[in-house]
Amino acid sequence: MQKFNQSAKFSWSNLIFIILFFCYFSCALQLYIALSGHSNFIGLRDAIIYSLIWLIPVLFFPNYTRKITAVYGIIVGGLSLISIGYFVIYRQEFSQSVFFVMAESNFNESHEFIQQYLSWKLVVILVVYILIAIYLWKKVKPVYVKNGTKWIVSMLIAIYAIMPLVISLTVKKNTFEEAYKHLLTRMETTVPWQLINSYIAYRSQLSSMEDILNHLQTLPKLENLTDANGDTPRTLVLIIGESTTRNRMGIYGYGRDTTPQIEQFKKDNPDLLVFNDVVSSRPYTIEILQQALTFADERHPDLYLKTPSLIYLMKQAGYKTFWITNQQTMTERNTMLTMFSKQADEQFYMNNDRNQSSRQYDESVFPPFKSVLADPAEKKFIVIHLLGTHMKYEFRYPKDGEHDRFRDKTGIAHSLDDDKLDVYNSYDNAVSYNDYVTTTLFKMFKQSHENGFILYFSDHGEDVYQTPPHDVLGRNEKAPTKTMYTVPFMLWQSPQWRATHPNNYQNYVDRKYSTQDLIHTWSDLAGLSYNLYEPQKSIVNPNFHQSTRWIGDPYDKNGLIDFDKLSH
Repeated sequence: MQKFNQSAKFSWSNLIFIILFFCYFSCALQLYIALSGHSNFIGLRDAIIYSLIWLIPVLFFPNYTRKITAVYGIIVGGLSLISIGYFVIYRQEFSQSVFFVMAESNFNESHEFIQQYLSWKLVVILVVYILIAIYLWKKVKPVYVKNGTKWIVSMLIAIYAIMPLVISLTVKKNTFEEAYKHLLTRMETTVPWQLINSYIAYRSQLSSMEDILNHLQTLPKLENLTDANGDTPRTLVLIIGESTTRNRMGIYGYGRDTTPQIEQFKKDNPDLLVFNDVVSSRPYTIEILQQALTFADERHPDLYLKTPSLIYLMKQAGYKTFWITNQQTMTERNTMLTMFSKQADEQFYMNNDRNQSSRQYDESVFPPFKSVLADPAEKKFIVIHLLGTHMKYEFRYPKDGEHDRFRDKTGIAHSLDDDKLDVYNSYDNAVSYNDYVTTTLFKMFKQSHENGFILYFSDHGEDVYQTPPHDVLGRNEKAPTKTMYTVPFMLWQSPQWRATHPNNYQNYVDRKYSTQDLIHTWSDLAGLSYNLYEPQKSIVNPNFHQSTRWIGDPYDKNGLIDFDKLSH
């Protein structure tokens, strides 16, 4: 450690430029992300904290400041070009999902990517970015402080950097592994930890996903599978929404006009079926899809690991399968979603952003859906998974006049303070944008003139100050409200399909149903029969049997509740 130079003077200017230099490679992007409204300021806060770690060596070795900063600039600055370039191209933060998509791409796709996105705009931005970095480096000079000051400042930086780990262990009582993962998550905005952590997380989650996939591939196929439609060409589409309660949709009687487009579609297409009393069994995406897309249910929650999924069912029936998603690809929670997607023949991952709370709009699924509709396969099964009205609601829709329509108390039957009103309006705007997205998908399917049907439902609802006393936000399985579970459920069949599949489904729209049994309804609609198929669990079957609609945590001894006995 170098001794304090008594003849050297402390310079605030030198300190400021060194801080700017160290923070530049992570904070410049985070500052833009926050100011542009793409995401919040949390990423910028974390980037500052973990960039300041590099201040410690130059405080202790001021005479090596130029060399330390030069090496830092070359290595960290060079690595930061990856995240900068990725954001310029995709408007998304670099994450472990990018490693997954890169691994899934072949050489030709990578070559096409370079040709498409190596633009003058990208080159200019990167050149300007590098020039600013060089300018800051040239302004860097040693900072001389007393030895006591070095230790105090260094200790404060170190303590603040590991504070998330300490709080997670002591306050939240998490395990060390959980606390360590939380710390890594906080560091994800900062180069080079952003790339290192993303790769580590990618490898870990990929391993977990592959273990499940390898297990599922060993399961026996469904026995005695028959297809009433034979080899007739057809396309069947399943749209999975996110966090959208039907209680906030105009087409279901909500006081505000949040769904004008699907209402108009129904006027133009009276055969659109809107089922009025469908609920989810769990208020969480992963848990409900483990049931809706498999033979698992609230009484048998582990069957998703013991029986084939809906995707495997459709593949066994001879369909070419597609999965288009705007959900995050490879996060600790979403690995299960990716596991479902990997069962399909082709996947389109539109959202590789690091942060769920960012502006990644669902209209990104339009181009791949159009492409898949044009695929020459005679039998196609397409799953589209939307980000829907997921928190944070203000990031789910463009800030324009068309979708940013609800800004005051008009149409709200109860009083809310200003903060709650802003969130309430944001959710209704998100529902309005979701209406545009889902209706557009319905229209695209109709205009394709494909023979088949399209079914839309949301994974679960969300209570946004809806239930009296209007103080609940989000969803909580331990304190359930009906709004958390009530979901939209809509079906449209093409004219060709209806001509060969006459039915009286309109008589069934008021049936009480749970999406935990979706695979049986889908099988019924698709004309598939097999040993595990139970017609009494299909909402469109004449032999449908109304059973108790259980909700809650099936792994909790007393966790199951009868939905229809909830007071609100």
